[in-house]
Amino acid sequence: MIKILKNLTVYKWMVLLVCGLVFIQTMADLYLPTLMADMIDKGVVLGDIPYIWRIGLVMLLVSAIGGAAAVLASYYSAKSAMGLGRDLRRKVFNHVEGFSLQEFNEVGTSSLITRTTNDITQIQQAVIMMLRMVISAPIMLAGGIIMAVSKDAKLSLILIVTMPVLIGSILLI
Repeated sequence: MIKILKNLTVYKWMVLLVCGLVFIQTMADLYLPTLMADMIDKGVVLGDIPYIWRIGLVMLLVSAIGGAAAVLASYYSAKSAMGLGRDLRRKVFNHVEGFSLQEFNEVGTSSLITRTTNDITQIQQAVIMMLRMVISAPIMLAGGIIMAVSKDAKLSLILIVTMPVLIGSILLI
């Protein structure tokens, strides 16, 4: 897979853009619970209706920014993965063009068709997932830990027990 991912260097600016957009989306997702807690603590408890409206509008703005970042990240990750698939198909085709008749008989037409369609499509899907989820998970992990410790350091000690389990699960997946 690493040899295949080296072909993504052509799309490095799109991949970096996806990383930035995923970062923005993750930060928006992490900031919303803080705004909700602030709304309840300072708005609902004290009955300050204008404050509730203000924080509600801020929450809508943060959600819109996060949603726009998610859409753009999906678009650019798909665009770079499709470009990678196109490049891989071109390389496979150029390689197969040089086959002799004996090599065609050994490999088989059905195998070649499967490799140029299904296998490369699976690689494209894996690249899309990696660009979205593999980047998002560590950012969410670090941001979540920072948010938890900033809210209540003593309660966040629970993370010492649960984090190794979560990290192991993420690495396994």
